[in-house]
Amino acid sequence: MDIDAFTAVHQHDWKRLDELSAKRRLTGAEADELLVLYQRASTHLSMIRSIAPESQLSAALSTRISRARTRFTGARSNFAEDVANFFVFALPAAFYRLRWLTVIIGAAFILLSWLFGAWVAGNPEVIKAMGSDAELRRYVEQDFVNYYSENPHASFAGMVWTNNAWIAAQCVAFGVTGVWVPLILWMNAQGVGMAGGMMAAYGELDTFFLYILPHGLMEITAIFIAGAAGLRIFWAWVSPGRMKRSASLAREGRSLITVALGLVLVLFVSGLVEGFVTPSGLPHWARLGIGALVLAGYWVYALVLGRRAYEAGERGDLGHFDAGEVARTS
Repeated sequence: MDIDAFTAVHQHDWKRLDELSAKRRLTGAEADELLVLYQRASTHLSMIRSIAPESQLSAALSTRISRARTRFTGARSNFAEDVANFFVFALPAAFYRLRWLTVIIGAAFILLSWLFGAWVAGNPEVIKAMGSDAELRRYVEQDFVNYYSENPHASFAGMVWTNNAWIAAQCVAFGVTGVWVPLILWMNAQGVGMAGGMMAAYGELDTFFLYILPHGLMEITAIFIAGAAGLRIFWAWVSPGRMKRSASLAREGRSLITVALGLVLVLFVSGLVEGFVTPSGLPHWARLGIGALVLAGYWVYALVLGRRAYEAGERGDLGHFDAGEVARTS
């Protein structure tokens, strides 16, 4: 087949296809013509690809056909609009749905941490079992504080972000088991509580809070949110209500993905605070204030924007089209 001759013969149809694809409004006759030209151009593309699949003509005609397909199938919303909808409606609504479970998990975590801390601080035998006096003093007086500054700020922030994201991902991914979330939270409460108890036993409890709270306020809250999301999907298959179990799981799972994406950003912010603010030379009140402002910003976002989005009918789920719903016909 002579490509140049083929192009000369069909160039008019392709140009007309471009014209119709670019029009904002089509009459009924023009819409029919667009569909005919689209089918004709698709046949032409198939013929060209059988001869010269990597040619410039093949690529150009493929682009024309894609534009035409978008014209009569309907264009998706633009990227900027999707991003705005995600941050203004979907994400805050998803956080809002988890607010009470997040608070309950947080209260349980704090209680467990306090019990472990009190147990360690009040039992010298437990302290002895954790290491020698010299080792523990070195940890309390040097290693605990040095941990936040022994690596470059940027790399430390990235390391912290990765580690916390991994913990959150486990809560989200394995929450459906109903066991993994309580286990992860128990282990972390134990670690935090015992570290605090050891610091208290050596008279450094104030140092513990001064270095753990600036980033920990938001960081640990993110873990509570991840745990709440995981338990929600567990409950979705335990008690699906009037929905089928599979449909309940699918809906909660899609909302859970929204939460997981949001937590990536939340943990990124807390990682920046831990990497740059916690080890900084700022006064203690300034470092604690920054941590408190980050946490307050999250709750304002979740409760104010989240409530408005929730009352508007948003649940953090995908739209009907993206979720795969189909119209029922009688």
